[in-house]
Amino acid sequence: MQRRTFLQTGLTAALAAPLWAAIQRDRIDAAAKIFSSAVDSGKLAAAVLHVRQRETEITRPFGLAKTPEAMFLLGSITKPICVTALMTLFDRGQFQLEDRVQKFLPQFAGDSRDVVTIRHLLTHVSGLPDQLPENNSLRKAHATLDQFVERAVRTPLGFAPGTKYQYSSMAILLALQVARVISGVGILELVERTVLQPLKMTHSALGLGQFPLEKMIPCQTEFAAPEAGAGDPTAKDWDWNSPYWRKLGAPWGGAHASAPDVGKFLFEFLSGQGKSIRPATARLMITNQNPSGLTPRGLGLNIGAAAGSPGCSEQSFGHTGSTGTLAWADPATETICVVLTSLPGGAVKPHPRELAAAQVASAG
Repeated sequence: MQRRTFLQTGLTAALAAPLWAAIQRDRIDAAAKIFSSAVDSGKLAAAVLHVRQRETEITRPFGLAKTPEAMFLLGSITKPICVTALMTLFDRGQFQLEDRVQKFLPQFAGDSRDVVTIRHLLTHVSGLPDQLPENNSLRKAHATLDQFVERAVRTPLGFAPGTKYQYSSMAILLALQVARVISGVGILELVERTVLQPLKMTHSALGLGQFPLEKMIPCQTEFAAPEAGAGDPTAKDWDWNSPYWRKLGAPWGGAHASAPDVGKFLFEFLSGQGKSIRPATARLMITNQNPSGLTPRGLGLNIGAAAGSPGCSEQSFGHTGSTGTLAWADPATETICVVLTSLPGGAVKPHPRELAAAQVASAG
């Protein structure tokens, strides 16, 4: 009786597999049509869609992106990549999440700064702002990362640490400054050594790395956020497409990568393969670290169904970028979806990245 049941189950799975694959292809095709239509209409200049579901991987480029390896400015998908570099130092026992930031950055003092922990920085509850009030003037002056750090350690906190959630790019900057102090290695080099090389992300860099600016897909800055220049012709020497910004390697938004490489990064967390960070640390990073009542966050990663697209499970994790990027993984369906576009995230609602990713989620 048990043998008969086993054979029937195996037969059902064998018959279901082609049907499941056909549904998956149809959904991927539907996602591709969204990008093709947006390119044809002139709304979208470039995009790459990358989907991995179990053992199947599909990558499709559109518009100015002529190959699957086309590299885009990731925007805030940079954050979890850089935080992973920091967490390799956690794996070595070189800091604890409850360590005070002041332990590593003594100048981070006063105004309740002495109680801010590294966990606070990584989960956006430190009280630090997203961008500095003088962000634009710093970029116009081609400020270095050290100059951004100098201002960030002195900027007033908006609330008592740990009491509210406020998405903060400056918190990630200071977290990576802690990594720099602990490791004695520059942020760009640390990310290369600890994340990009181990994961064989060969079409990725924090900043430009070895890649020429001409190889990067330009952002459609006329639709960008004010801090990205917003199409202002006087901002061309510091906006998202400027050599200054592309080379800077801001740990909150300055990485470049191909869609398959971002997929490799997410697979480190989905698979627990331990190539960059220990599996236990990967699980910690995709587990809620914030207290009840505050927006759930992992360490550098968004988590829960909202981290994915409609139809994703509560196990999902990922991140988006204001430059027009989106990436998530759903362990429930073993699906990874990466959408890199040149159209800034706030340019249009609904954005083609969201529409396409929702098709992928429904294929799970």
